[in-house]
Amino acid sequence: SDIIENEVAKGMQIDGEQTEYAFDLNEFFETKDGRFVHYDDVKRFLDALTTQKKYPFSTPELRDELRHTFWMLNRVDSARALAKMLRQHEVFKDYEIILAAGDGKIDDDEENEKSFDKVRNAIAKAEKGGEGVKTKTITLSVGQLTTGVTVPEWTGVLMLSNMKSPALYVQAAFRAQNPCLFNRNGKYQRKENAYVFDFDPARSLTVFEEYANDLYSGTTCGGGDTDSRKQNVRRLLNFFPVIGEDEDGEMVELDAEQVLSIPRKIHSREVVRRGFMCDFLFQNISNIFHAPAEVIETLQQLEPYKAPREDLGVKAGTADELNLDENGEVSIPDEQVIGKSKDLFGDKVYGNINNELNSVIDSIVSEKPENPEEDFLADLQKAVGVSVAEPLVEAAKQNYGSDIKASQQKKVERKIKADVNNRINREYGDYNIEKNRIERDRAQALENAESQAEEEQINQAHDKRIEAARLNLIDNLKQSRSEIVQSAGETVVREIETAKKEAQKNSIENGIRDHLRGFSRTIPSFLMAYGDENTTLESFDSIIPDYVFKDVTSITVDQFRLLRDGGDVTDHETGEKEHFDGHLFDSVVFNDSIVEFIHLRSRLADYFDESHKEDIFDYVPPQKTNQIFTPRKVVVKMIDMLEQENPGCFDDPTHTFADLYMKSGMYITEIIKRLYNSKAMRRYFPDDHIRLAHILEHQVYGIAPTEIIYQIATHYILGYDNELGKELHTHFAMADSAQLAKEGKLAEFVDKAFEE
Repeated sequence: SDIIENEVAKGMQIDGEQTEYAFDLNEFFETKDGRFVHYDDVKRFLDALTTQKKYPFSTPELRDELRHTFWMLNRVDSARALAKMLRQHEVFKDYEIILAAGDGKIDDDEENEKSFDKVRNAIAKAEKGGEGVKTKTITLSVGQLTTGVTVPEWTGVLMLSNMKSPALYVQAAFRAQNPCLFNRNGKYQRKENAYVFDFDPARSLTVFEEYANDLYSGTTCGGGDTDSRKQNVRRLLNFFPVIGEDEDGEMVELDAEQVLSIPRKIHSREVVRRGFMCDFLFQNISNIFHAPAEVIETLQQLEPYKAPREDLGVKAGTADELNLDENGEVSIPDEQVIGKSKDLFGDKVYGNINNELNSVIDSIVSEKPENPEEDFLADLQKAVGVSVAEPLVEAAKQNYGSDIKASQQKKVERKIKADVNNRINREYGDYNIEKNRIERDRAQALENAESQAEEEQINQAHDKRIEAARLNLIDNLKQSRSEIVQSAGETVVREIETAKKEAQKNSIENGIRDHLRGFSRTIPSFLMAYGDENTTLESFDSIIPDYVFKDVTSITVDQFRLLRDGGDVTDHETGEKEHFDGHLFDSVVFNDSIVEFIHLRSRLADYFDESHKEDIFDYVPPQKTNQIFTPRKVVVKMIDMLEQENPGCFDDPTHTFADLYMKSGMYITEIIKRLYNSKAMRRYFPDDHIRLAHILEHQVYGIAPTEIIYQIATHYILGYDNELGKELHTHFAMADSAQLAKEGKLAEFVDKAFEE
């Protein structure tokens, strides 16, 4: 994770946006023209896997325990690139690399076997051994082999993608959770442990916590209190222990408290790193679709961070237009699906498919394969699935055009084929039941037969009954073909319409988040001006003057409380009261992030400490108002130029310096540092405290244009506890000097504000 985090910290971006997660595995393994974009870093990662103590392949003992492993990636190209790199790696070149992704090919001339067969054959060969045979395997997958198959020899799963669904994650993780008995060197050994290796700790522990609580109805979907959720995590840890690195760098088993707190810590750091413009802060966004008009108006007032100010696209009736249920999820009504599918496909499309199905079924029956019991069902499922899915999808493409993406098309085809298979399986199950009944009757009749001729008659009679049952199966399939086709058509419509509505919903929700980010970017400024270690989401509004809050955020304190706490709202037109649940902010992440920011502010507070490679204003984003802070390197360059043009200006205790339009106060602090560190000033004032007091009381002056900027600048200059401000007579005032200059009143204000 250190390697991946360091790479992401360099500033990797997606679509111009900084990546949301500190550990972006998909981005880390991104490829271009068949080669890793971060080739050297991926190579370092593989080297770490095989050399560093805490990594899974770092010793011969670990490699022997992890002889066969399953690695999950996000893209087929990434899996191919990794396969090639593994084959060239000093350690992994001794492993058989199996690619279970896409068409399964690493090189164009590689045989395209089924993924599962390739894995089974490779492992069997490895276990058998022999001269020149590689005895270990690595299977690379992009979604394949995660369901419906068992490979008992796998003892480890490496999560190398950003999979976030608890169900899919655990499903993939349990590929290694099967008992297995090995015969090696004539000795039987039983698999005792199975491992999941993850390099995104926030994701892995969040998934673990969600999975633990989704197992119980009282805590599913975020329900339950903290104690009950922690107890569920503790219970799952008994069966599924989690090992992580402690503060001393040792690998230890994590307890329930650590499972819950570590992701919060990582998320809070990410929030602070992104200047509080992070979606981790927000929750319950889908509640907006059922919110009163006043809530929408409040969100509309917020200055969006990225997009231009525009209509949010939410109004009365939007939830119905998007077919949203009470939980904010898209749920297309059955009658709407049925009507749309009839309009889309009609008798012509449905009729053509029905006729084609008759021909397909007849052709399979007439072929009479040599082994009908094994081949008949598979052939029937495949032929019927293709005959139904392909023409329906093609007709849908002509109607929906660009609204149906290639990925959506494949998803629809898979869904149709799965539904067809289920229907055929039901019919075939009835046939098997009847066939077994006939065979029992045959066996009983043969026991009572008195001659070979009678046995032949019995067999002929029962063979006819089986053939009749088989023909009845075919007849039932033909009779139900219209139902199969219509159901498939409804599947097409439901999937595509749901995807369209979800895309519209997601677009609106992204706009809402953008407006909320416009608010959340003000939080660091408020914390700089008014915050301390006791500040929380619940007390946030009480420490800021109302007029300052409105000026900076564009909404009132009461409007913020509505978004935070919810409440009853009176409709302007009807006069009726509507309730809004609120809770658009995640209080846990919010409060953890405040603590993280305050700690960072304290650590960087000593601006005399030259060891700092950053300052707190690196974490305060530009605001919609005039709170745009000059970067330190620019300030330093300005001070250098001042000194070059005025040699010795920082050596005279009578010289004065003024910043008439302070923002952060950094310009003043850089001047204070030059004066404080001047050799001449040290001779005048050998005592550090007296020298600093003289500088603050007699040499530096500043004017801040607004209340919040005044608080930010003076706290930064004098310390967040304001001890220096209390004991010294400093010269900092609040006024809009730009406006005063326009009015010709600036000199008068300066004389009056700073008269000794």
